[in-house]
Amino acid sequence: MGTLTNKRILLGVTGGIAAYKSADTVRRLREAGAEVRVVMTAGAAEFITALTLQAVSGHPVHQQLLDTGAEAGMGHIELARWADAVLVAPASANFMARLAQGRADDLLSAVCLATESPVAVAPAMNQQMWSNAATQANLATLKKNSIGIFGPAEGSQACGEVGPGRMLEPTELVALVSDLFASGELDGLTVVVTAGPTWEAVDPVRGLTNRSSGKMGYAVAEAAVEAGARVILISGPTSLPDPERAHTIRVESAQEMHDAVHAHIADADIFIGVAAVADYRPTQIAKDKIKKTQEKMTLDLERTPDILASVAALKPAPFTVGFAAETENLEQHARQKLATKNLDIVAANRVGADLGFGTDENSLLLVEPAAVTELPMQPKARLARALIAHVAARYRAKHSAKVHTLRRP
Repeated sequence: MGTLTNKRILLGVTGGIAAYKSADTVRRLREAGAEVRVVMTAGAAEFITALTLQAVSGHPVHQQLLDTGAEAGMGHIELARWADAVLVAPASANFMARLAQGRADDLLSAVCLATESPVAVAPAMNQQMWSNAATQANLATLKKNSIGIFGPAEGSQACGEVGPGRMLEPTELVALVSDLFASGELDGLTVVVTAGPTWEAVDPVRGLTNRSSGKMGYAVAEAAVEAGARVILISGPTSLPDPERAHTIRVESAQEMHDAVHAHIADADIFIGVAAVADYRPTQIAKDKIKKTQEKMTLDLERTPDILASVAALKPAPFTVGFAAETENLEQHARQKLATKNLDIVAANRVGADLGFGTDENSLLLVEPAAVTELPMQPKARLARALIAHVAARYRAKHSAKVHTLRRP
């Protein structure tokens, strides 16, 4: 499936016979590309062992609210920040009631209250319990609080009765979790993204490059796919697999990236230049490997084509987002880049020791002509989704303003 690639899913398991399906749910989530961690309630432990869920998830199972092994003893906060989404499956009538009341007297309910990520429950209970007015009132409260409700299904139950209350099958749950990330914010639009470093050859063996891993650019491409866009990813040399549902074009040099961008930019609505493109290249490339014969060697360099500026200069130009990797004066340098290249947004991030390049987390300062927005340190996949949401909103606002201007008498 691959629709949950690089997503962090926290699976909550509560007390009920449907807990026997939890191991298969973990397996299905992982098959779809997700990293899964499990939180069990005390009731769940009566139906399935933590060892089983640890074996299928590949991570220790969390059960205690006050965890002395967690940072500052606050495991619920660490898990809440870690998760891209929380799925409680099965969700018992008791847990739904406690979640509706906003209680936080065990680890799972505390995580659900503390997370900013989507939370969904998959109810599983006797059909009479499901139909009870109290359960239906709790259900209405959960919906009002933007908790996703996955199911239940109807059919025969462990108690011998027939009716609504069966937990959905693991494959159905995986599909619904995938839908949590499909925002539709870029439906019908084409987005071109550049990612990774470039390689400027000095000779057949050596070249000029940088420390970019491509992780942020690939995350942006994946987030744009989730938002409904047709995505063209133009990537410099990386070890990352091609994002699913994106058309990936592999290039090496800045010139090759420039040419690939301009071969596809005509149909693009949005261009996001995440790639760390080399500013200079050797004026000549040695035919054979340069031998170590001198104490010093001088390379004659020339400017590479400015991909970002060339895209922004098109008539008409797509909505253009540039990245600025800086070691100091973040906003000042970003604003200068915004003005000189006539961009819509500059996403600036600090780079240096343990910052930016090659890491799994990052932060961004989004600089616009009349606004500055800070996206705090977080996993790059989540950061990319926040960036895409911001870009989509700004694109729609700009597009609406143009339509209004054209129609104005």
